[in-house]
Amino acid sequence: MANLYSRLESGFPQGAAAIFATTGDGVALTYQGVRDQSARYANLLQSLGVEPGDRVAVQASKSLDMLMLYLGCLRSGAIFLPLNPAYTAGELGYFLKDANPRLFVCAPSSEQDVRPLAVAAGVEHVMTLGGNGAGTLVDSVSAHSAEFDTVHVENDAIAAILYTSGTTGRSKGAMLSHDNLASNCFTLKNYWRFNADDVLLHALPIFHTHGLFVATNVLMAAGAQMIFLQTFDVDQVITALPRATVMMGVPTFYIRLLNDSRFDRDLVAHIRLFVSGSAPLSADIHRAFREHTGQVILERYGMTETNMNTSNPYEGERRPGTVGLPLPGVSVRIADPESGTVLPQGEVGVIEIQGPNVFKGYWNMPEKTAAEFRNGYFISGDLGLIDADGYVAIVGRAKDLIISGGYNIYPAEVEAALDEIPQIRESAVIGVSHPDMGEGVVGVVVANQAGFVDEAVIKAELQDQLARFKQPRRIFFVDELPKNAMGKVQKNLLRETYENVFQSPSH
Repeated sequence: MANLYSRLESGFPQGAAAIFATTGDGVALTYQGVRDQSARYANLLQSLGVEPGDRVAVQASKSLDMLMLYLGCLRSGAIFLPLNPAYTAGELGYFLKDANPRLFVCAPSSEQDVRPLAVAAGVEHVMTLGGNGAGTLVDSVSAHSAEFDTVHVENDAIAAILYTSGTTGRSKGAMLSHDNLASNCFTLKNYWRFNADDVLLHALPIFHTHGLFVATNVLMAAGAQMIFLQTFDVDQVITALPRATVMMGVPTFYIRLLNDSRFDRDLVAHIRLFVSGSAPLSADIHRAFREHTGQVILERYGMTETNMNTSNPYEGERRPGTVGLPLPGVSVRIADPESGTVLPQGEVGVIEIQGPNVFKGYWNMPEKTAAEFRNGYFISGDLGLIDADGYVAIVGRAKDLIISGGYNIYPAEVEAALDEIPQIRESAVIGVSHPDMGEGVVGVVVANQAGFVDEAVIKAELQDQLARFKQPRRIFFVDELPKNAMGKVQKNLLRETYENVFQSPSH
């Protein structure tokens, strides 16, 4: 029973009327519907010539059909490759060439623009899927049988590839196996006490580890229900909370809820668990949430390459400013970034991870894969420490990673786009504290021509070059960037200079 779908299906309720998901529009899908529709998608994929190991790339709005396509990929042995809808055509072209999918699914509204990219990349089939269920994919799937024998795959067969931005060079495709995803899913189901009576409020995107593998896989393994919202909307979330028992979110979700007067103790008194991840939850927000609601958010730590690594306990102290304890079966250690020497308890170093959750490597990048492992441990790039009680705290991020609204942003990619603009001589990109997004992206640039300080022009130049979440919210002009004796930009000084730019009410 190596196929992840088979393992998940073992937790499905048997009754034909058992509900899997209800959308914000009130559309319900039963678990029997999940079996039938995922079978149809698996049959559709086979009819298109998609074979086990072939990639199926999807850049479309969140929908139940997208989830059923994911399950159809699992059942047929294909590799699911979800892409952020915010990626621009330039970014998309790279992913399609690198992954070489047999099928690419896009939004109907973008088909005209992206089909030439798919053709240029040698993609055999292009189909469309809209957030409202419209599109050629949905039109085609209805003709296929609701019976399908799930393909047997080996435990280490690749189930999904998720692209993660690189600090240098191009994005990397993290290969996650059926066993990687299954081990993490069932560990979390047990650790967080999920059961068939739970109702999960799902407002996360599903092109991302958090919304797809953590939220959805865990829910299915438990045979639970979910309220499936297309996006995070405060009004919709507040309306749905009385029907939920669990909510998963990024810190931005909880910040926005705390700012709404309707969000109070009575509204959430019945909720058994709030989970936060994808970005650091500040100790201040952790405490404010507890004081306002009486609920203690459970923060955990994961990443694209490993899924979840640590979690604050379900029962026991959930410590603000920490990401909890290593999950069962997962080994976390703190090492010297350069030598790899394991450091004593309490010292800060790079977080390294070993366990069945750790990915198989980067797609088509064997040398990069080898460089990211040390003595069997994956080098996370995050800096942290483990305290005397075993709690892990992340104290910084190596390689200057920015996390804004739960999305990873690497400065090198944004700097490369800025440096292409004719008016800019050089640039540095940093993340600074933002009251809503966790961190906001700031560009600090040196103009080619003295006196040029037009922030709007620079922002306009970036609109078609970078996904919106990567674009700097502010651009500042300086005569020179601060550098050390080796010519390296001293970003710590820039962060100190601009640390309060988003703290005024206007931002």
